[in-house]
Amino acid sequence: MSQMLALVILLAILFIGDLVAVRTKAWVPSIFVCAVLFLLGYWTFFPQDIVALAGVPPVVATMMMYLLITNMGTLLSLQELKNQWKTIVIALSGILGIIAILFGIGTFLFGYQTVVVAIPPLVGGVVSALIMSEGAKEAGLASLSVFAIVIYVMQGFAGYPITSIVLKKEGKRLLQQYRSGKLALEAQGKAAAATAVAKPELKLFKNMPEKYNTDFFKFLRLSLVAYLAYLTSTLLAPVVSISPFVLCLLFGVIATSAGFLEKQVLQKANGFGFAILALMLFIFDGLKQATPSMMLEIIYPLVGTIVLGVIGMYIFSFIAGKILKVSKDMAFAVSLTALYGFPADYIITNEVIKSLTEDEKEREMLTSNMLPPMLVGGFITVTMVSVILAGIFVGFL
Repeated sequence: MSQMLALVILLAILFIGDLVAVRTKAWVPSIFVCAVLFLLGYWTFFPQDIVALAGVPPVVATMMMYLLITNMGTLLSLQELKNQWKTIVIALSGILGIIAILFGIGTFLFGYQTVVVAIPPLVGGVVSALIMSEGAKEAGLASLSVFAIVIYVMQGFAGYPITSIVLKKEGKRLLQQYRSGKLALEAQGKAAAATAVAKPELKLFKNMPEKYNTDFFKFLRLSLVAYLAYLTSTLLAPVVSISPFVLCLLFGVIATSAGFLEKQVLQKANGFGFAILALMLFIFDGLKQATPSMMLEIIYPLVGTIVLGVIGMYIFSFIAGKILKVSKDMAFAVSLTALYGFPADYIITNEVIKSLTEDEKEREMLTSNMLPPMLVGGFITVTMVSVILAGIFVGFL
């Protein structure tokens, strides 16, 4: 197979996944559609190295992970996190619930290594799934390497419908209060303030003319921060083992606060789309080891870990919600964002709001009350905590 044919086939699969997700309003995740098509391809006519053949060998994917995670750190707005402190506590309690239930019960049902591999992808996105998959592969656990990817692919099926149901219940409760006069319309600015991204300010380069801040200069600064994270990780290795990816996240935050990086620097350097493309292809590359018999072998721990994880989330978020005086439905919805993150949290919340009322004022009220916690919840769980967990858990294998 030629390089360009391999690339065209892989991009067609990614597009079909997006198409199905858009048509079904994200009820059928694009990730799931792509995974099924990749599996069918590997079981029929795909060369085993089709992803590397198309131009994304492991070394390129690793480079993209360094850049993407450092870029994640630039998204952190400390003011936004301060406004939504209750949301953060509830999101973290949901993750604690997953860890407690899976280690408490899951270890006896599925084994210690399976639980260790399952937790980071279950509370996170593509990056944590990849870290665990690579860690399992290096530890010689081929089926668990595939398991990390499959659990990431499948978790949305639990997350999307349950979130939609609990958000509808929360929305109806808020509407009832609003219509009876118990709940005033929140200021429109509140939702904007909670979700707005502050105007980037490169304090360290404020005297530099904008024309010199080229795409290559943005890439240079981003890769320099990622390199410092890698260097710190290797220097600390004799004392304490910290994943360089965890440090990339931390260094991204520090570099943005110091004015060395702007927010969403990878998007501004026009590299975000390609970085995600390379990472998605590399994720699906892990499925080439998945034989039909291996898929049957992992279906029991797959369903079991997701069910136990959701139960753990519900129990712990319910308790946190009670303590913080947040409704049980909103608390559960916030913790469920761990199963999919952005942009699914945004899409589902908007779909629910549109389905509940036609009145613009009521929609504004629902948006200001429901959207900021959902966005912050997804950001905390998928972006930050899952990468940190993966960095720690990969050392347990």
